[in-house]
Amino acid sequence: MAVVSWKPARGGRRGERMGTSRGGEMATVRDRQLVRRALVSGDSDLGGLAVAVVGGEVIGVSFGNRTAGAAAVALTRRMSDYDTKAVETDAVEPNEDDLAIADDVLELLQQFAAGDMVDLARIPLSLNHLTPFQRRVVKACRAIKRGQSLSYGEVAAKADSPGAARAVGSVMRTNRTPLIVPCHRVVAAGGKLGGFSAPQGLAMKRRLLELESDRLFT
Repeated sequence: MAVVSWKPARGGRRGERMGTSRGGEMATVRDRQLVRRALVSGDSDLGGLAVAVVGGEVIGVSFGNRTAGAAAVALTRRMSDYDTKAVETDAVEPNEDDLAIADDVLELLQQFAAGDMVDLARIPLSLNHLTPFQRRVVKACRAIKRGQSLSYGEVAAKADSPGAARAVGSVMRTNRTPLIVPCHRVVAAGGKLGGFSAPQGLAMKRRLLELESDRLFT
């Protein structure tokens, strides 16, 4: 089966002609306070999805919501807590390139939610808010292949911080870009699920792991 990978957007928005994977409406939210933030949302097999992009990088993802509109609202509320002053400008609309990237990322996430083989590892992310340790954790997490999992302790070791399993758990719990940074693939010792802060909690984590694997998780 062919794997669909991230490719940089090329020119203008595609949102007007891109549908969602299950026929829902595409919603584009233009935030007038953080004027360069491009936020799009759509329906998926994992519930309402929303993606936000600034400066060519994804800054937030929300999934597992009841509707696409609810996903947009949830992500907008969550981003109000982020330190985004550095990206505010006098522009009155989101950057068109950012909107195109947000559309493309949303489409990939919808394909992922439908069970398609999708490679999300190359999608550009904003990591400016992370410490060097946290960036190493994110890098180690993004390297976990589909259908595989690592324990918090194993991720800590790959991040050159053996013994920092609890700190890894904290990074996963505050992950701003779930699915792209596949924190659901990080589990507790002994193969137990551990925690999950996304909507629907451990039920969603189990669903994601089983979506990517032949085995059942308890």
